[in-house]
Amino acid sequence: MRARPPSFRLQRVCNTTENPEIFDLKGNKIDATVVQSSRERGHHEIGNELVFSSNPDFVFHDSCGFEAGSEAEFKQMKEFVLERASTLFLPERIHAIWYCIPMDECHRAITKAEEKFFSECDTSDVPVIAVFTKFDALWDDAFGQLRESGLTRMESKRRTPEKAKEIFAQMKIWDRLHRTQYPPKDWVYLAEMDKDNADCAPLLEGTTGALGEEGMQMLLISTQCTNLALCIKYAVEMYVHWYINCWM
Repeated sequence: MRARPPSFRLQRVCNTTENPEIFDLKGNKIDATVVQSSRERGHHEIGNELVFSSNPDFVFHDSCGFEAGSEAEFKQMKEFVLERASTLFLPERIHAIWYCIPMDECHRAITKAEEKFFSECDTSDVPVIAVFTKFDALWDDAFGQLRESGLTRMESKRRTPEKAKEIFAQMKIWDRLHRTQYPPKDWVYLAEMDKDNADCAPLLEGTTGALGEEGMQMLLISTQCTNLALCIKYAVEMYVHWYINCWM
Protein backbone atom coordinates (compact mmCIF):
# COMPACT_ATOMS: atom_id res chain seq x y z
CA MET A 1 0.00 0.00 0.00
CA ARG A 2 1.38 3.41 -0.92
CA ALA A 3 2.00 6.01 1.75
CA ARG A 4 -0.26 9.01 2.00
CA PRO A 5 1.07 12.03 0.06
CA PRO A 6 2.44 15.03 1.99
CA SER A 7 -0.62 17.10 1.03
CA PHE A 8 -2.78 14.66 3.02
CA ARG A 9 -0.95 15.60 6.23
CA LEU A 10 -1.22 19.28 5.36
CA GLN A 11 -4.98 18.84 4.98
CA ARG A 12 -5.07 17.80 8.62
CA VAL A 13 -3.16 20.92 9.64
CA CYS A 14 -5.53 23.18 7.71
CA ASN A 15 -8.61 21.23 8.79
CA THR A 16 -9.78 20.64 5.23
CA THR A 17 -10.39 17.78 2.82
CA GLU A 18 -9.64 19.76 -0.34
CA ASN A 19 -6.48 19.31 -2.38
CA PRO A 20 -4.04 22.21 -2.43
CA GLU A 21 -3.52 24.48 -5.39
CA ILE A 22 0.11 24.53 -6.57
CA PHE A 23 1.95 27.55 -7.93
CA ASP A 24 5.41 27.80 -9.45
CA LEU A 25 8.10 30.38 -8.67
CA LYS A 26 6.44 32.89 -11.03
CA GLY A 27 3.03 32.52 -9.43
CA ASN A 28 1.58 30.43 -12.24
CA LYS A 29 -0.83 27.68 -11.24
CA ILE A 30 0.42 24.25 -12.30
CA ASP A 31 -1.23 20.88 -12.74
CA ALA A 32 -1.08 18.83 -9.53
CA THR A 33 -0.74 15.60 -11.54
CA VAL A 34 2.54 16.87 -12.98
CA VAL A 35 3.88 17.44 -9.47
CA GLN A 36 2.75 13.97 -8.38
CA SER A 37 4.52 12.41 -11.35
CA SER A 38 7.71 14.29 -10.54
CA ARG A 39 7.61 12.95 -7.00
CA GLU A 40 7.39 9.40 -8.29
CA ARG A 41 10.48 9.99 -10.43
CA GLY A 42 12.41 11.36 -7.44
CA HIS A 43 12.41 15.00 -8.62
CA HIS A 44 10.61 17.84 -6.91
CA GLU A 45 10.70 21.62 -7.01
CA ILE A 46 10.86 22.91 -3.45
CA GLY A 47 10.07 26.43 -4.68
CA ASN A 48 6.52 25.40 -5.60
CA GLU A 49 3.88 26.81 -3.26
CA LEU A 50 1.07 24.63 -1.93
CA VAL A 51 -1.98 26.66 -0.88
CA PHE A 52 -5.42 25.58 0.32
CA SER A 53 -8.16 27.93 -0.85
CA SER A 54 -9.98 27.53 2.48
CA ASN A 55 -6.87 28.65 4.38
CA PRO A 56 -4.86 30.87 2.00
CA ASP A 57 -2.73 32.46 4.75
CA PHE A 58 -0.72 29.24 4.99
CA VAL A 59 1.83 28.72 2.19
CA PHE A 60 3.68 25.39 2.21
CA HIS A 61 6.86 24.25 0.48
CA ASP A 62 7.61 20.54 0.29
CA SER A 63 11.09 19.08 -0.17
CA CYS A 64 9.51 15.64 -0.68
CA GLY A 65 12.23 13.51 0.90
CA PHE A 66 15.52 14.85 -0.39
CA GLU A 67 17.24 12.08 1.57
CA ALA A 68 16.35 9.72 -1.26
CA GLY A 69 17.73 12.02 -3.92
CA SER A 70 21.10 13.20 -5.09
CA GLU A 71 23.60 15.66 -3.64
CA ALA A 72 22.22 18.19 -6.09
CA GLU A 73 18.74 17.93 -4.51
CA PHE A 74 20.18 18.50 -1.05
CA LYS A 75 22.07 21.54 -2.32
CA GLN A 76 18.91 22.90 -3.92
CA MET A 77 16.99 22.46 -0.67
CA LYS A 78 19.76 24.08 1.37
CA GLU A 79 20.01 27.11 -0.93
CA PHE A 80 16.25 27.56 -0.87
CA VAL A 81 16.09 27.41 2.95
CA LEU A 82 19.00 29.79 3.47
CA GLU A 83 17.65 32.29 0.93
CA ARG A 84 14.08 32.27 2.22
CA ALA A 85 15.18 32.35 5.88
CA SER A 86 17.18 35.53 5.41
CA THR A 87 15.17 37.48 2.84
CA LEU A 88 13.77 40.85 3.88
CA PHE A 89 10.87 40.48 1.43
CA LEU A 90 8.15 39.24 3.79
CA PRO A 91 5.93 37.42 1.21
CA GLU A 92 8.88 35.17 0.29
CA ARG A 93 10.16 34.58 3.80
CA ILE A 94 9.65 31.22 5.49
CA HIS A 95 8.62 31.46 9.13
CA ALA A 96 8.99 27.89 10.33
CA ILE A 97 10.35 24.56 9.08
CA TRP A 98 8.82 21.20 9.87
CA TYR A 99 11.45 18.49 9.48
CA CYS A 100 9.53 15.20 9.36
CA ILE A 101 11.19 12.07 10.73
CA PRO A 102 9.09 8.89 10.29
CA MET A 103 9.15 6.43 13.17
CA ASP A 104 7.92 3.36 11.28
CA GLU A 105 11.38 1.76 11.37
CA CYS A 106 11.67 0.03 14.73
CA HIS A 107 14.38 1.55 16.94
CA ARG A 108 15.69 3.66 14.07
CA ALA A 109 18.84 5.71 14.37
CA ILE A 110 19.51 9.19 13.04
CA THR A 111 20.03 8.94 9.29
CA LYS A 112 22.91 10.59 7.48
CA ALA A 113 20.48 12.91 5.72
CA GLU A 114 19.04 14.11 9.03
CA GLU A 115 22.48 14.57 10.56
CA LYS A 116 23.61 16.41 7.43
CA PHE A 117 20.69 18.81 7.54
CA PHE A 118 21.12 19.76 11.20
CA SER A 119 24.89 20.01 10.81
CA GLU A 120 24.98 22.17 7.68
CA CYS A 121 21.76 24.16 7.40
CA ASP A 122 21.88 27.38 9.38
CA THR A 123 18.29 28.60 9.25
CA SER A 124 19.09 31.81 11.12
CA ASP A 125 16.06 32.98 13.14
CA VAL A 126 13.67 30.57 11.44
CA PRO A 127 12.85 27.78 13.93
CA VAL A 128 13.02 24.16 12.86
CA ILE A 129 10.58 21.78 14.54
CA ALA A 130 11.45 18.09 14.38
CA VAL A 131 8.18 16.29 13.65
CA PHE A 132 8.27 12.60 14.49
CA THR A 133 5.56 11.18 12.26
CA LYS A 134 4.02 7.69 12.31
CA PHE A 135 4.63 7.63 16.05
CA ASP A 136 1.96 4.97 16.43
CA ALA A 137 4.46 2.55 14.84
CA LEU A 138 5.99 2.32 18.34
CA TRP A 139 2.69 1.33 19.89
CA ASP A 140 2.96 -2.37 19.02
CA ASP A 141 6.31 -2.62 20.77
CA ALA A 142 4.97 -0.65 23.72
CA PHE A 143 1.88 -2.83 23.99
CA GLY A 144 4.00 -5.99 23.88
CA GLN A 145 6.27 -4.79 26.68
CA LEU A 146 3.29 -3.88 28.84
CA ARG A 147 1.71 -7.29 28.32
CA GLU A 148 4.97 -9.01 29.20
CA SER A 149 5.05 -7.04 32.44
CA GLY A 150 1.84 -8.76 33.50
CA LEU A 151 -0.75 -6.08 32.77
CA THR A 152 -4.13 -6.98 31.35
CA ARG A 153 -4.87 -6.35 27.69
CA MET A 154 -7.18 -3.45 28.54
CA GLU A 155 -4.69 -1.80 30.88
CA SER A 156 -1.85 -2.35 28.42
CA LYS A 157 -3.87 -0.68 25.67
CA ARG A 158 -4.61 2.29 27.92
CA ARG A 159 -0.94 2.79 28.81
CA THR A 160 0.46 2.16 25.33
CA PRO A 161 0.81 5.81 24.17
CA GLU A 162 2.76 6.79 27.29
CA LYS A 163 4.91 3.67 27.08
CA ALA A 164 5.72 4.54 23.48
CA LYS A 165 7.05 7.89 24.70
CA GLU A 166 9.34 6.04 27.14
CA ILE A 167 10.64 3.85 24.32
CA PHE A 168 11.24 6.95 22.21
CA ALA A 169 13.20 8.58 25.04
CA GLN A 170 15.38 5.48 25.32
CA MET A 171 16.23 5.76 21.63
CA LYS A 172 17.87 9.15 22.38
CA ILE A 173 17.07 10.52 18.93
CA TRP A 174 16.25 13.94 20.33
CA ASP A 175 19.49 13.95 22.35
CA ARG A 176 21.53 13.37 19.20
CA LEU A 177 19.68 16.03 17.25
CA HIS A 178 20.14 18.49 20.09
CA ARG A 179 23.92 18.03 19.93
CA THR A 180 24.15 18.97 16.25
CA GLN A 181 25.48 22.35 15.16
CA TYR A 182 22.06 23.68 14.18
CA PRO A 183 19.62 21.71 16.37
CA PRO A 184 15.84 21.93 16.03
CA LYS A 185 14.07 24.44 18.24
CA ASP A 186 11.55 21.91 19.50
CA TRP A 187 10.00 18.57 18.64
CA VAL A 188 6.55 17.04 18.47
CA TYR A 189 5.21 13.62 17.63
CA LEU A 190 2.18 12.76 15.50
CA ALA A 191 0.25 9.52 15.53
CA GLU A 192 -2.59 8.08 13.45
CA MET A 193 -2.53 10.90 10.91
CA ASP A 194 -4.44 8.66 8.51
CA LYS A 195 -7.51 8.90 10.73
CA ASP A 196 -10.33 11.34 10.00
CA ASN A 197 -10.07 12.71 13.55
CA ALA A 198 -6.27 13.07 13.49
CA ASP A 199 -5.01 15.50 16.12
CA CYS A 200 -2.66 18.21 14.84
CA ALA A 201 -2.86 20.28 18.01
CA PRO A 202 0.64 19.27 19.24
CA LEU A 203 2.18 20.41 15.94
CA LEU A 204 0.33 23.74 15.90
CA GLU A 205 1.03 24.44 19.56
CA GLY A 206 4.70 23.48 19.22
CA THR A 207 5.09 25.67 16.15
CA THR A 208 3.39 28.62 17.81
CA GLY A 209 5.71 28.35 20.80
CA ALA A 210 8.80 27.95 18.64
CA LEU A 211 8.00 31.10 16.66
CA GLY A 212 8.78 33.09 19.78
CA GLU A 213 7.86 36.62 18.74
CA GLU A 214 4.29 37.57 19.56
CA GLY A 215 3.71 38.87 16.06
CA MET A 216 4.69 35.58 14.48
CA GLN A 217 2.63 33.66 17.03
CA MET A 218 -0.41 35.70 16.12
CA LEU A 219 0.32 35.12 12.42
CA LEU A 220 0.05 31.38 12.97
CA ILE A 221 -2.96 31.63 15.24
CA SER A 222 -4.79 33.83 12.72
CA THR A 223 -4.56 31.07 10.13
CA GLN A 224 -5.97 28.57 12.62
CA CYS A 225 -9.37 30.15 13.15
CA THR A 226 -10.87 26.66 13.37
CA ASN A 227 -8.61 25.72 16.28
CA LEU A 228 -10.51 27.62 18.94
CA ALA A 229 -8.65 26.05 21.87
CA LEU A 230 -5.28 27.19 20.55
CA CYS A 231 -6.53 30.72 19.91
CA ILE A 232 -8.02 31.02 23.40
CA LYS A 233 -4.93 29.63 25.10
CA TYR A 234 -2.52 32.11 23.53
CA ALA A 235 -4.95 35.01 23.84
CA VAL A 236 -5.16 34.38 27.59
CA GLU A 237 -1.39 33.91 27.96
CA MET A 238 -0.65 37.11 26.05
CA TYR A 239 -3.19 39.07 28.14
CA VAL A 240 -1.68 37.78 31.39
CA HIS A 241 1.81 38.67 30.13
CA TRP A 242 0.64 42.19 29.23
CA TYR A 243 -1.17 42.64 32.58
CA ILE A 244 1.88 41.59 34.60
CA ASN A 245 4.18 43.92 32.66
CA CYS A 246 1.80 46.83 33.15
CA TRP A 247 1.40 46.41 36.92
CA MET A 248 4.76 45.12 38.05
